[in-house]
Amino acid sequence: MRAAILRQGQMVIDEVAEPAPGPGQVLLETIACGICGSDLHCARHARIFTEAAKASGMTLFAFDPDRDLVMGHEFSARVLEYGPTIDGSAAPRLAPGTAVVAHPLVRDGNRPCSVGYHNVFPGAFAQRLVVDSGGVLAIPDGTDPIHAALCEPLAVGLHAVNASSAVAAGGAIVVGCGPVGLAVIAALRLQGVGRIVAADFSPIRRRFAEVMGAEVVVDPREQPAVDAWRAAGGRGPAVIFEAVGVPGMIASTMRSAPSRSEIVVVGLCMEPDVIEPTIAISRQLTVKFVLGWNAEEFASSLDGIASGRIDVAPLITGRVGIEDTAEAFATLAQPEAHVKIVVQPNGPAA
Repeated sequence: MRAAILRQGQMVIDEVAEPAPGPGQVLLETIACGICGSDLHCARHARIFTEAAKASGMTLFAFDPDRDLVMGHEFSARVLEYGPTIDGSAAPRLAPGTAVVAHPLVRDGNRPCSVGYHNVFPGAFAQRLVVDSGGVLAIPDGTDPIHAALCEPLAVGLHAVNASSAVAAGGAIVVGCGPVGLAVIAALRLQGVGRIVAADFSPIRRRFAEVMGAEVVVDPREQPAVDAWRAAGGRGPAVIFEAVGVPGMIASTMRSAPSRSEIVVVGLCMEPDVIEPTIAISRQLTVKFVLGWNAEEFASSLDGIASGRIDVAPLITGRVGIEDTAEAFATLAQPEAHVKIVVQPNGPAA
């Protein structure tokens, strides 16, 4: 089968072995797969990515950067066939052809692994992939499966919001309006948060922040996000989501945060960073780092898309076939061009 492969730091298109479902697994045919920010980071910094995972004990991302890697973990697909049933499994079997989303997880023996970050199990930048059957969810009738492919990144935003005090506070500041920041904004709206202030240098990303539900959107060169939050009625401590993920942003956010604020770090920074503890201590700041989602948040994200409470259509700014995956990765390095590009490995009629 055809796949987009990260090979020695370059994205190439080549044939890879057909996957076969083992016990408790299901074989899927990819409909669409979004290119995630972590895919872009991994493509540029695969060795740093794996070394950080190893140092943190995160076995989900334990791959060999010197071997071929087929990424892709935010996807929709169709059921092809199931592997043997595991005794005691309660996961329902869906009919072949059913459109689904799925947790991008698979077991390598007894070890859970992340599909798209494993050298043996290809991700969804391939025509077919295998996942554990227990994490497969049918896409509700009437829902565009291309839109449903954004279920996973929206679940990341929902997890960040659920880990915060934003709902209780009734408002939040989102610094950075790339795909992660926009997912946070969508999740804030889904959870009923009204006062959302978003900040980004990019005009196109600021426009998308408004589309996704931000009440106030600012260019931080013209107005600091915290000033805009105060002008919108914000008082006392703030809940601030740092969704930029570049060195210096955590320290900058700490310096601008009101006393006793909560900073939720959801942006992935691939380089060492420096903070000023005296600032955090003097202002009694709370800093949280968040990652991923849980099964309930994943299901809630799918429901939000299917019910229309989250309109993800504007976020999909490009669709490409598998042959154009490398070009799409290069395009996404320019934030003015796109928000989310989805790859359709089996073509638009898949």
